This record gives sequence, structure tokens and C-alpha cells, in this order.
Amino acid sequence: MTAYAVIVRERTTDPDALVRYRERAPLAREAHPLTPLAFYGAHDTVEGDAVEGVAILAFPTMAAARAWYASPEYQAALPHRLAGSVSRVFLVAGTDEPPADPS
Repeated sequence: MTAYAVIVRERTTDPDALVRYRERAPLAREAHPLTPLAFYGAHDTVEGDAVEGVAILAFPTMAAARAWYASPEYQAALPHRLAGSVSRVFLVAGTDEPPADPS
């Protein structure tokens, strides 16, 4: 059941910190099964506030996405992203996931 991590960079606040993030984040990719579907390429904002960039990573399951985010490798990179940008990250189940029980 596919899941996706969506990283939305709204604004860069420290370019040097983002360089450090880019140096460390790939270590988490090497340790976890993920497929980059979009990675800070050209984009058009059609609703809402414009953003600087978007990355979409596919994982085989929601558990795999959570494991990637919680991994020591990604957690070592994370402080640099937080210091370098105003961003949002969310995990979302793919359409092949059964719907969550609303209760």
C-alpha cells in the first residue's frame, strides 16, 4: 500500500544550512526504500501562496514512510532543513491504501 512523503519548501532562511541538509539527507534515502517522484523541479502554483519547491517521495507503505522520517539518518539531516527553511512535510496514504476508519 503506497504512501507518499511531501516536502514543501515555502521559503529559504539559511542557504548554508540547506547545503548541510542536502549533504546528509541522501544517507536516509540509501537506508530506506523510496522512489523520488518529484524533486524540486519546475512547478506552477495554481491556488494558495507560492512555494519555492516541492519534493514527493513514494514508499511501499505508510510504515516505511514513517520509518524513513524517524530514521537516525533523516533525523541527523532534519535540524539543517529546519534551520534553513520554512517548510512543511506530510505523509499521505496512496489511493491503494484502505480508507482510515473515521471513528
